[in-house]
Amino acid sequence: MDAMPSPVTLPQLAWGDPRGPQALLAHGLGSDGALMWRYGVALAEAGWRAVAVDLRGHGDAPRALDYRLSAYAADLRGTTPPRGGAWDAVVGHSLGGAASTLAASESPGWTRRLVLIDPAILLSEEDRAIVRASQEQSFDDPSIAAVRAAHPDWHPIDVELKARATTRASRWAVEQTSLQNAVWDVRAAAAALSVPTHVVGADPAVHSIFTGELAAEVLRNPVVTMSVVDGAGHSPHRDRPEAAVAAVLDALR
Repeated sequence: MDAMPSPVTLPQLAWGDPRGPQALLAHGLGSDGALMWRYGVALAEAGWRAVAVDLRGHGDAPRALDYRLSAYAADLRGTTPPRGGAWDAVVGHSLGGAASTLAASESPGWTRRLVLIDPAILLSEEDRAIVRASQEQSFDDPSIAAVRAAHPDWHPIDVELKARATTRASRWAVEQTSLQNAVWDVRAAAAALSVPTHVVGADPAVHSIFTGELAAEVLRNPVVTMSVVDGAGHSPHRDRPEAAVAAVLDALR
């Protein structure tokens, strides 16, 4: 039987009026809280207080030995709004989406609603190989020039922050996140969700890890809805930021 995860306290960045509705932002593998800035800025302008965390092993977060999805979820469950109570919304991208799904299914009172950005609900061997190759490329050359060459259409802030996030992340932690989750599958948690949940999907014609039969299966849960950001790959907030932000704000109205 797997040991219970031991949570760590996650560092935070915040945007917006502390008196507004409270949203938690959870980033993807190899990123950090700062890279959720597009959502933070947009939510703040809409009257929200947005709080982004660095996940364990990333950014300024504590390092650990445990990088199971259940450990990431335990950290998020232990992250509560500054004013107490439930989060008004949790927005999770990729790994952050999988961990948020686990946290919300295990603790329905943790958030009032969930927005998942191309979430890593189930990773096939092909998906995992693409993720590994992408992470290896990032760590082998984390320079601003390399990020800009790979993503010439990204905003300069995203280019700078992605380069910085790679240098701040533990390569070992990122590798262990793949190795320690030999079966990467939180479909049961998605099926158990009871809070209103909206998936902002990437465009399958570009690259999406939440599409086809997987999306159809998750959408059988009546609390889950979905939209797709046309022309965006796995990180819609960097590929098509205006459309990605609009999709999140629409989901929270």
